[in-house]
Amino acid sequence: MRSYKVLTVCLGNICRSPAAQGILEAAAKQNDVFLELDSAGTAAYHIGNPPDSRSIAALRQIGIDISHQKARQVTKEDFNEFDWILAMDRENLSNLKKIQPQNSKASLVMFGEFNDQAAFGEVADPYYGGNEGFVEMRKHLTKIADAFVHHLHSNKED
Repeated sequence: MRSYKVLTVCLGNICRSPAAQGILEAAAKQNDVFLELDSAGTAAYHIGNPPDSRSIAALRQIGIDISHQKARQVTKEDFNEFDWILAMDRENLSNLKKIQPQNSKASLVMFGEFNDQAAFGEVADPYYGGNEGFVEMRKHLTKIADAFVHHLHSNKED
């Protein structure tokens, strides 16, 4: 079975990308798709910090524990280490394109492109809102993760 290395990316690596990593881990396990996952941010605001407590709580509600994750910043090496780099919004996609080395192996796309219900392919940043925004983010990421895993599963090479 083919395995994929996937990096989820948002701005600070404390809300959307660690949540996406945890949700993708769960979706891959349920669908027998082997993924090696990590998450990172395009900015260095929170390096070494755990995910936002609201992200941790929103995922804990569905039995996913992301409390062990630590924020890090994207590196140029990530573009050759990973098969997929999944940006949570256009701004982060633009930032990633600026640092992406020529001829790198990673497919760089917006994560939301795998689900047609995502507004312009973007996953809204819940950081400045309340707890409900994190629950909505979780629901949104779950739909996108299921679509992404289905995409990988239907295109897998044995």
